[in-house]
Amino acid sequence: MNELPKTMKGVWLTGHGELEKLDVRSDIPVPKPTANDVLIRVGAAAVNNTDINTRTAWYSKGDVTSKDASWAGKAIEFPCVQGIDVCGHIVAVGENVSKNRIGERVLVEPCLREVKGKALSKPCFLGSECDGGFAEFVAVASRHAYQVKSTLSDVEL
Repeated sequence: MNELPKTMKGVWLTGHGELEKLDVRSDIPVPKPTANDVLIRVGAAAVNNTDINTRTAWYSKGDVTSKDASWAGKAIEFPCVQGIDVCGHIVAVGENVSKNRIGERVLVEPCLREVKGKALSKPCFLGSECDGGFAEFVAVASRHAYQVKSTLSDVEL
């Protein structure tokens, strides 16, 4: 296996607002998978209405500075990587995940019940409360990465 880079290209969301809040960067740290995680090299990520609504704080019951502007009604920690819809290939796994998963083509379930090794009482959403797929790599709990065997391209999926 090739050694993974320390940084990656991606788009950071720097706050709530319009397109000026999106910052294309090449120095975002590559996430490190925790024990139950897989690291996915993103092949395609779609812009979902959730990404737009989170960026503009549409979910907030107040104004754009509110602490409830994410899909799950929580505050967002900026900067963050959005991207709720992700397809790609597993390139690394945490210590509790079978190495046989490396190389699998996967789709990511966006409604997460486990993040960074912690089980959640309420779900969080990929690209909203935790970093998503608008970057070269994303780490998610293995149980949220579903193997795909399809002739469709990553973009088509």
